[in-house]
Amino acid sequence: MKLTKKSHACVRLEKEGRTLVIDPGGFSEEDAALGADAILVTHEHPDHFDESRLRAAMENNPAAGVWTLKSVADRLAAAFPGRVHTVGHGDTFTAAGFDVQVHGELHAVIHPDIPRITNVGYLVDGGKVFHPGDAFTVPGLPVETLLLPVMAPWSKIAEVIDYVREVGPRRAYDVHDALLTDLARPIYDGHVGRLGGTDHQRLAPGAWTQL
Repeated sequence: MKLTKKSHACVRLEKEGRTLVIDPGGFSEEDAALGADAILVTHEHPDHFDESRLRAAMENNPAAGVWTLKSVADRLAAAFPGRVHTVGHGDTFTAAGFDVQVHGELHAVIHPDIPRITNVGYLVDGGKVFHPGDAFTVPGLPVETLLLPVMAPWSKIAEVIDYVREVGPRRAYDVHDALLTDLARPIYDGHVGRLGGTDHQRLAPGAWTQL
């Protein structure tokens, strides 16, 4: 499987000529979802879900489908009948040849005064990749590659480190990093790499690795 990092929370997974894109939001490239056979969206926040990017991808490939929670599906289903699928915690499905399990229910707490929204994570191909969205969801199954939300308004570095320890992946790649300046990256890399207990790596937008 080929993993390509796009800006912020978005990644592209490719295998056997099929492409799965997760969270092509407003902080990611305009063409982040183009060419996708399947798109997964973890929640409705604009840095993870950009309606124009999804519509462009669906129009570009009439066979493409979207799997997401209800709040996002409701905004797309009428325009693409039969191609937008609502999922929730505990669901399993196959999208473009990728086997997916859904884990999690709620977005992490930003502040007690801000209502929590729904959020789901996606475990792909039996644990080869896990994208938690905006939450520290532990799938309770072995994870080879954790897509780690390394910096967010709802987290601190101690929580990020403890999350890596609890999931116990073989390796972790940073996502949710658009707000992390180049000046601060070595600090985060050092702490997570030294204390997380796993192979912690970072890909620049557009870079890829083979899993």
